[in-house]
Amino acid sequence: MLARVQADPKFRDALLKEGIETMLSGDVDTGKAILRDYIKATVGFEQLGVEVGSSPKSLIRMFGPTGNPQARNLFSVISHLQRHAGLTLHVTARSH
Repeated sequence: MLARVQADPKFRDALLKEGIETMLSGDVDTGKAILRDYIKATVGFEQLGVEVGSSPKSLIRMFGPTGNPQARNLFSVISHLQRHAGLTLHVTARSH
């Protein structure tokens, strides 16, 4: 995954989008796992911790299988990941 994320910007952007969309759809555990993989393959937990003011261990726990991130921390990380990727993701409503 690391090699593909680093070599394919479209895949990298899609992975970030998929992680966030998956969480918004209610599958928080899968969304966290996708974002964890994204973080590892892009900015890394060490650098992300410096940039958002959290310890890397705390971030790793937050995105781990038993992590239960506070909304403030989660949205801070998502905001940073968007800036790091040069993306702005928007939520749109769709009827079922």
